[in-house]
Formats: sequence, structure tokens, C-alpha cells
Amino acid sequence: MTPSHTRISKAVIPAAGLGTRFLPATKATPKEMLPVVDKPAIQYVVEEAATAGLYDVLMVTGRNKRPLEDHFDRNYELEEALHRKGDESRLSKVQESSDLATMHYVRQGNPKGLGHAVLCAAPHVGDQPFAVLLGDDLIDPRDPLLQRMIEVQEQHGGSVIALMEVDPAQIHLYGCAAAIPTADPDVVGVSDLVEKPAVSEAPSNLAIIGRYVLDPAVFEVLRKTQPGRGGEIQLTDALQALASDPSLGGPVHGVVFKGRRYDTGDRGDYLRAIVRLACEREDLGPDFRTWLRSFVTEEM
Repeated sequence: MTPSHTRISKAVIPAAGLGTRFLPATKATPKEMLPVVDKPAIQYVVEEAATAGLYDVLMVTGRNKRPLEDHFDRNYELEEALHRKGDESRLSKVQESSDLATMHYVRQGNPKGLGHAVLCAAPHVGDQPFAVLLGDDLIDPRDPLLQRMIEVQEQHGGSVIALMEVDPAQIHLYGCAAAIPTADPDVVGVSDLVEKPAVSEAPSNLAIIGRYVLDPAVFEVLRKTQPGRGGEIQLTDALQALASDPSLGGPVHGVVFKGRRYDTGDRGDYLRAIVRLACEREDLGPDFRTWLRSFVTEEM
């Protein structure tokens, strides 16, 4: 398989989930719009795509997700009100989200899993490699994971997944990769993938996290992929087929990520992500860290 030299320019962000773990907050508000400090979680993800040079972003949405579209659209009434007040700082922040990328939207309709959500992107993506970014994983901008994955895909072709070492006792919560070392210490070949294996059946402690750079051949595989775990079409199953038979669409490689990742997928990790990011903010961090130390020592 000859590596693809098509420059990746498109990102797909699945955002059709119901967010049931955050009820009742997500009864009328998409979970992707929950704030992480003072920006919705989804904005961090779009910023990451744009920083990697992916300015064509397709968001796969569902029912009651209209606030996502509104957030990345212009709000002329608000902008005019801020302009009249001379509040240029807040005006700049409001305009920032609508200037990040060219946004497109498609509805998933019947939510049949991550694989089905990615398949909904096929007409927009066409026959070029593309990135998939899941909104539950926020990657610190100081650790350019997505850029590295694009480099690996351009070098090797095929598809690239993001991997991270986890406690073996937690591997049942993730998709898991069987890895083959390569000449690059942060890159592995992937020979097998298992979705949420039992601890005793896991081929490694390398968990798949929510970043992918995919060859468009994955669409044809997804069309033939039967529902798997949970009765859903699993992207992991399609990638497993590509890994076991590279003639379908090139090899599968993994980038082993050792940087900073903020998991907003459950309530505890969501709170920890807010605390970590707030502590590192220049405008909030000093006072917040002082209060946090006092709270931990005096109140706990």
C-alpha cells in the first residue's frame, strides 16, 4: 500500500449522544455545550482541529442539538450590544467561536453507534483521509497529538488511532489495541483491536482514546459492519477489519500519547478537568490555586 499524500483538511466530530450521565443538566442542553471553565467543551475540540490545520469541520448531530450550531454561528445582536458598550474583550471572545473553522452539520437520525456516526460523514468527506475527534476527550494544546497523527498517516498511509496506557484494571472501559513496535518510539503497528475487552482477554493496556485519522476505505468497511457490543455499529470493529487485512485500505498504526488529556466523559472526570484547566489559567489560576489549597487543608 502506497502512503497517501492527500493533505488532510477535514475533521468529523460526532456529537449526537444523549449525555445521559449528566442528567438532568442535559435534558435540554447538549452535553457538548456544558462549560469547561468558561468555554463549552465542544469549542476546545474545534480549536484543536483548527490548530492542526483542519478548517473544514463536519459535526454529526442529533435531535435537540441546535445550540451547537448557534454557538458556532454569528450572534449579531449580542455582538452589537457588546460593541456599543465598548466591551471589546468579550466581543472578541464571542466572535472567536464563529471564526474558528467552516462548520457543516448533518443529523445522524437514528443513533446506531460511533461507527454509524462516522458513516454519516461519507458524503461530505468523499475519498480523502480525514480526522475524527470525540468531544469527551480534551487534549491540551501544548501536546499536539492530532498533528503527530497526521504526520504518521502521511508517512504510512492507512489509518492512525490515538492510544494511551491505562491501568490494566481499567482496560475494560476502552477499546484496546494489540501493538507491534516500530522504529519510532511513539508509533506502533496495530494488528488487532478489541472493544471493551475483559481484563483477562485484553491484548495490552493500550487504550484507544478519542482521536482518529482515517483512510476513506473505512466507509466501505463500516457499510458491511454488523452491530457489535451494545447492539451498535462500532468503529473499533471496522478498524479491526482494516488492521487484520491491510489490502482493504492500508495498515493501521497507533500514536502512543503521553501528554495531557482531560476526560469530560463522566461527572468526576469532568470536575477534575475544570479544576486542572482553571488552575493553569493565567487570569484565574493564582487566586483559584490559593483558594483550592485553603479549601483542601482547612475544609477537608
